[in-house]
Amino acid sequence: MSCVRWIPVAVVVLAIGRSAAADPIDPRRDLAAHWPTVTEPREVPAKDVPVLGQGDFSIATWVKVDDKLDRPTGDLLSRYDPKTRRGYHLTLKSSPGVTSNQPNDRHLQFGIDDNRSSEWRDCGRPGNALFAFSMAVHDGALYAGTCEPGKDESGRVYRYAGESKWIDCGAPDRSNAVTAMAVFDGKLYAGTGKYRVAGSSLKESENLALGGKVFRYEGGTHWTDCGSLPQTEAVGGFVVFRGRLYASSLYKPAGFFRYDGHAKWTSLAVPEVLDPKTGDMGTRRVVPLTVHDGHIFAGSYDGGRVYRFDGRSWTDCGQLGDNTQTYSFAQYYGRLYVGTWPSGRVYRFDGVEKWTDTGRLGDELEVMGMAVHNGRLIAGTLPLGEVYSYEGDTTWKKLARLDLTPEVKYRRVWTMAEHDGRLFASTLPSGKIFTYSAGQQAMWGQPLPAGWHHVAAVKSANRLTLFVDGKRVAQTPPFDATGYRVDADQPLRLGSGANGPLNGTLADLRIYRRALGEAEIEALARNKP
Repeated sequence: MSCVRWIPVAVVVLAIGRSAAADPIDPRRDLAAHWPTVTEPREVPAKDVPVLGQGDFSIATWVKVDDKLDRPTGDLLSRYDPKTRRGYHLTLKSSPGVTSNQPNDRHLQFGIDDNRSSEWRDCGRPGNALFAFSMAVHDGALYAGTCEPGKDESGRVYRYAGESKWIDCGAPDRSNAVTAMAVFDGKLYAGTGKYRVAGSSLKESENLALGGKVFRYEGGTHWTDCGSLPQTEAVGGFVVFRGRLYASSLYKPAGFFRYDGHAKWTSLAVPEVLDPKTGDMGTRRVVPLTVHDGHIFAGSYDGGRVYRFDGRSWTDCGQLGDNTQTYSFAQYYGRLYVGTWPSGRVYRFDGVEKWTDTGRLGDELEVMGMAVHNGRLIAGTLPLGEVYSYEGDTTWKKLARLDLTPEVKYRRVWTMAEHDGRLFASTLPSGKIFTYSAGQQAMWGQPLPAGWHHVAAVKSANRLTLFVDGKRVAQTPPFDATGYRVDADQPLRLGSGANGPLNGTLADLRIYRRALGEAEIEALARNKP
């Protein structure tokens, strides 16, 4: 569905609110601003934005979203300066297209930053992983699908249990990798494949079992077979679009498929290109998949192009520089960014056949996992296994080198996911997963259900807390929140921000200059629009 038309509503300071008889919160007490209805992105000029300083504050609103979307859900509210790394946001994070995965979907986040960041922490190695090929958050937990290429090994799924602990959730089949993950219709789905390890300049896998199958997780170590993708030895990517699950093939022959329930997969068209030498039409693989601006977008390992699918047919969106492969997607401030090989550059989509080069990441050759984390666009690379943050224009800043494996040609930061307010990144060939935090962020690891729901975000002296329908759902560990200045020299964005425009509607949006109590939040949640 497309975003609805917006109706501008003026900012009213201090005096707007329900009567005390209807609402136990005195509307004149610390209520900084109120918007009765927000149905389209708009900006409040910096001079009119409530000053929050270093003190407590609360955001409370009703939000309505659909569950059959054709674009990410986006930001409810944001005031953030990407240059100074200062500000706050309240968002519904959806991040399709992180290499082969859809790791986050309608996950509520409340973050603040004042140019703070943690070191990258080693979270250990799931099983005997060469690397975690896939990651996704399901039912409040982070899951990782591995490539374990030994002759008597197979790709497995693990659940993160904190520190460096991973709980084995079983092997869906005998192939050497769990190559793709997504949450669809409330369940975790995993795609399998025989990964050609030699493609990473390592000894080829002795496990010859093919994958190309899809499984649904049932808990424990139990997986339900949901069928095979026709003529596919490895699932290339997953994406959910308009309430349907789509998948691609990693290797030739090119394949693109729609899940039609039980064990049925329907083969759909793939892009075709005329070979000028032979005059014949040839197919092109679509591998990483994302959703943007009402379409499925797909990267390709055949020619370094990006293609767009409208539900029926494909449009060629053009060549990205002199690259031969397009590996990954991220959406930043509503724009689509694409990682490439072998230039090590990221490009921004500005329209069909219109690509803007946003710079090379150091001296790296390939850009893989990319994610927006608490206002920052972060990307991982090959061959040194580094991570970078986007600084604007064509500038990328190196944050760290994650994989230090000696005497190998390639080290990769393969994929990323956000969990429990932090960013997680997988590496090859060490097999380790690392975590990092920009500022502080509370996150609810459940998808916000469709329909109207009341959301409240509270910054107190030592925590960030999230509430849904009057109930506390997420909270950060204690920290000194009074040290954070959150007033950025930026407008207040309603229904937009670093995570893109909100695909939904807001009602009764309020900002308070204090931490609301749980009883007060419960009272607000009883007054449904």
